[in-house]
Amino acid sequence: MPPTFQDLAAEQYVSLMTFRRNGLGVATPIWIAPIDGKLYAVTDRRSAKMKRLRVTDRIRLAACDVLGNVRGESADGRSRTIEDPVVVKRAVAALSRKYGWRFCLASFFSRLSGRIGERAYLEITL
Repeated sequence: MPPTFQDLAAEQYVSLMTFRRNGLGVATPIWIAPIDGKLYAVTDRRSAKMKRLRVTDRIRLAACDVLGNVRGESADGRSRTIEDPVVVKRAVAALSRKYGWRFCLASFFSRLSGRIGERAYLEITL
């Protein structure tokens, strides 16, 4: 049985599978946070997963550990990049609440390296 929204929202790490043009899936462990029935994540705007998401918004999510080792079944969904500053602010707040000091530390190093402006925020629906 595929995981529910609540199952995935409660996970610390989720495997996000994006798809290449040839249909081959590539999985990456990510952090997600729920807001109003949708999941939000942050990644580097220049990452390979963002290139794949520009090809197709189709994704697959599954619970996983920090290394991306999947535990259990997956759920299909769609992902889109959000640009609205209000929604981005809500996503940042939700990720910060869920991941606490770890998210703050990641943000600190993104600022320090000058890559904070390269962040892309994803809105995921199942």
